[in-house]
Amino acid sequence: MAASPGPAGVGGAGTFHGSSPSGFAFDSGLEIKTRSVEQTLLPLVSQITTLINHKDNTKKSDKTLQAIQRVGQAVNLAVGRFVKVGEAIANENWDLKEEINIACIEAKQAGETIAALTDITNLNHPDSDGQITIFTDKTGVIKAARLLLSSVTKVLLLADRVVIKQIITSRNKVLTTMERLEKVNSFQEFVQIFSQFGNEMVEFAHLTGDRQNDLKDEKKKAKMAAARAVLEKCTMMLLTASKTCLRHPNCESAHKNKEGVFNRMKVALDKVIEIVTDCKPNGETDVSSISIFTGIKEFKMNVEALREDLYFQSKENLSAALEVTLEHTEDFTDSAYTSHKHRERILELSTQARMELQQLISVWIQAQSKKTKSIVEELELSILKITHNLDELKKELHRTATQLAADLLKRHADHVVLKALKLTGVEGNLEALAEYASKLSEQKEQLIETCRLLRHVSGTEPLEITCIHAEETFQVTGQQIISAAETLTLHPSSKIAKENLDVFCEAWESQISDMSTLLREINDVFEGRRGEKYGYLSLPKPMKNNANLKSLKPDKPDSEEQAKIAKLGLKLGLLTSDADCEIEKWEDQENEIVRYGRNMSSMAYSLYLFTRGEGPLKTSQDLIHQLEAFATEGLKLASSVQALSKQLKDDDKLMLLLEINKLIPLCHQLQTITKTPLPNKVFLKVDKCIIKARSMMAILIQLLSLCYKLLKKVESRWVSVTNKDTMDGKT
Repeated sequence: MAASPGPAGVGGAGTFHGSSPSGFAFDSGLEIKTRSVEQTLLPLVSQITTLINHKDNTKKSDKTLQAIQRVGQAVNLAVGRFVKVGEAIANENWDLKEEINIACIEAKQAGETIAALTDITNLNHPDSDGQITIFTDKTGVIKAARLLLSSVTKVLLLADRVVIKQIITSRNKVLTTMERLEKVNSFQEFVQIFSQFGNEMVEFAHLTGDRQNDLKDEKKKAKMAAARAVLEKCTMMLLTASKTCLRHPNCESAHKNKEGVFNRMKVALDKVIEIVTDCKPNGETDVSSISIFTGIKEFKMNVEALREDLYFQSKENLSAALEVTLEHTEDFTDSAYTSHKHRERILELSTQARMELQQLISVWIQAQSKKTKSIVEELELSILKITHNLDELKKELHRTATQLAADLLKRHADHVVLKALKLTGVEGNLEALAEYASKLSEQKEQLIETCRLLRHVSGTEPLEITCIHAEETFQVTGQQIISAAETLTLHPSSKIAKENLDVFCEAWESQISDMSTLLREINDVFEGRRGEKYGYLSLPKPMKNNANLKSLKPDKPDSEEQAKIAKLGLKLGLLTSDADCEIEKWEDQENEIVRYGRNMSSMAYSLYLFTRGEGPLKTSQDLIHQLEAFATEGLKLASSVQALSKQLKDDDKLMLLLEINKLIPLCHQLQTITKTPLPNKVFLKVDKCIIKARSMMAILIQLLSLCYKLLKKVESRWVSVTNKDTMDGKT
């Protein structure tokens, strides 16, 4: 919205239309509808201004008159579309209906007035004398244009309030369901509530994604992206952590692990509301300290302002500003991870900066009393010296932080400690657990410290936010990995405890990967390449020695394409959770249907990770191969379900065959899409494939549930027949 702007990425949002609590008015596309009409109207109003300023004393050609009329008609049509959207909003939001309708009526009147005043095709004809037009009544058209802009702005402001209200309502629904999930005691109840929770989270993701795309403030956009990334990753963590608690209800570490996930999600939900409402709870203020690079930038601006105005500020304020900035360099010099060489150089440049400032102040005082040429030149020299010194300090700080980060990422690239913790858990070795937990804690502290230093040299506010997010993620995830590992060590044969540890380790590895991208972006900003953006997705990356990929040179994806696929991926990820919940119900985990279902769920989860730029699939070609295998597995599942249907009575058999008949065509369609070459349209191909995969997963969940119930029914009938035969034999 224009009035109050409102990803992904972990990245952004596009025009994906998800389910909506309020029908037409606010599926996730209404904001886009109002904005698109607004974007149509404003250029047309600009054209009206041009036409108003057209010279009156020149004869108007037919071509000019036709152009004027076309503009007037286009404005009126655009206003008509805008009013329809506005009225739809009003009908869905009774508390604002009257205000919105009044603004819509004003807009409609203004549009009709502009259309009437620009209806001038007959102006050069004799019978047109006395006709009121844009040329005879400039004041009228100016008033109409102003009324139009005013009424459009009112509708946008009111619609913006509705969007905010809807996000808050969606957040409250999510919180309510989370509270139910926290208290649940049975697995069956958990499956039902988590399914509802998943749908609510998808709706919330759509709403906040569109809002993130609309935000004009880059700092707010980065904060929203960070909060949404937390919610997305924690949704998966919440599933496995809760299942582990249900499986091991008396395990303290399992409960601690689960509480950590719930608490982090609640904080992230509050952060989103903070951003969309632009206010902090209890009137708090943002107390995050200023970074060194920001402090140096502001200090240099104040120093350079002395060239124009010697009385711009006091010497005391300038000295205090430098001291605050140099105090922050202690984060570098006090760090145990800063090398001796870097520490000495930072201290040397800090001392030199203080000396240069004293010299500048001395010359500054002289310049205030006498403005001779030599004094002005000396002042200029002092300004150049201190700004050069601070530039050198910036370089040294940047070098220190980025080298430390690069070394740390290289050292932990193979994730030795995580692998050791997994092995320790499976072996049930508590002594080894303590050793590797200590090593992970040490690694965590190094990463947190490095993130703090990177924040100082990040160069932009969005990157500063990303550094803070990384720091918080390492802090929380590190503790959760240790509690998950402790649970597995206490229950080494528990499959769910192992799965839970895997999920948290994946989150850690993902954050390490994100930190690598962050480091690259910080270097780009420092070297002046800030315009280059790194894609949210990992597609497509060229593979070596593969001639077939030459046809896969894509057009550069825009933010809407990226956001759309990210949203589809999120839905797919949540569907895999629902499928896993259904699979957990089956007692016979080796059943063919379960096996194929598990394989499909695992493949779908890899597809979801791909949309986030994570996981084993690294290129678009990897993705295509996975999708082909996914379709094949779907056909195998359909074959197994058909075999089951032969054991059923007609009504039950029909129910099952209806679901199979939905799945098989989707499998064939997916195979066709994967084999169809789409040069320069990789994103379009991926988009279609993910949609098909998502539909297949929805049917898989239905089939797993239905087959489970029907098998139980068959078993109970068989037991009943067996008992009857036994009784007959006795008789």
